[in-house]
Amino acid sequence: KSYPLTGSTGDGYQLAQQAGHTIIPPRPSLIPVETQEEWCRECMGLSLKNVTLTLWEKGKKKPVYTELGEMLFTHFGISGPLVLTASTYLKKDLSVYHMEIDLKPALDAQQLEQRILRDFEKNQNRDFFNSLSELLPRKLIPVMVRLSSIPPTQKVHQITKGQRENLCRLIKHLPLTPKKLLPIEEAIVTAGGVCVKEISPQTMESKFCCGLYFAGEVMDLDARTGGFNLQIAFSTGFVAGENAGKEV
Repeated sequence: KSYPLTGSTGDGYQLAQQAGHTIIPPRPSLIPVETQEEWCRECMGLSLKNVTLTLWEKGKKKPVYTELGEMLFTHFGISGPLVLTASTYLKKDLSVYHMEIDLKPALDAQQLEQRILRDFEKNQNRDFFNSLSELLPRKLIPVMVRLSSIPPTQKVHQITKGQRENLCRLIKHLPLTPKKLLPIEEAIVTAGGVCVKEISPQTMESKFCCGLYFAGEVMDLDARTGGFNLQIAFSTGFVAGENAGKEV
């Protein structure tokens, strides 16, 4: 289903179903995420490195996913390695999820507050808007100023402890709300497909239809980003081809 420009049509699912196989409903995996927050569009093209993205699900005390890495803001929301991997965990109604970005994961809250205090000391007579250039990427500054609710022209030496704590909290827990996944045609990988319980793992041959072999994404196999899906395709293709060749 994904990458239709390669000629992929999804016909394999129908053929496998005709042979008696169960098809797990195909869905996009490793795919960018459209967000509810409009401010992401303002940061289009901004790449964040060494940040932590955390995915939460309502009712759960532990995060569904959290990892340090890179991500990218786009005209529709967010993308990049962290987001693509996080998307594989979005398996329910998206309204039950929310995300947080830790822009300074190397610093705990106390260390970050000390860093902000040092920056504010150097810029005590400047407007708040002009005091963040050493702390945050340029494109992100207008957004963070707005979300912090600190007036952009407020002098730094007038900022209260409470305002400073709110800024620190925002930097450590910048909220994002998934709105929808992009269409499956935009996905790097298609999850779902032929149920693997109905395929011999030693030969990739159908357990229902002799001489029928499967390889790659037509099966219900998908993995996180990092070359693992390519390895699935290579390995299953090799095994299927080797065993199918024995019947010629």
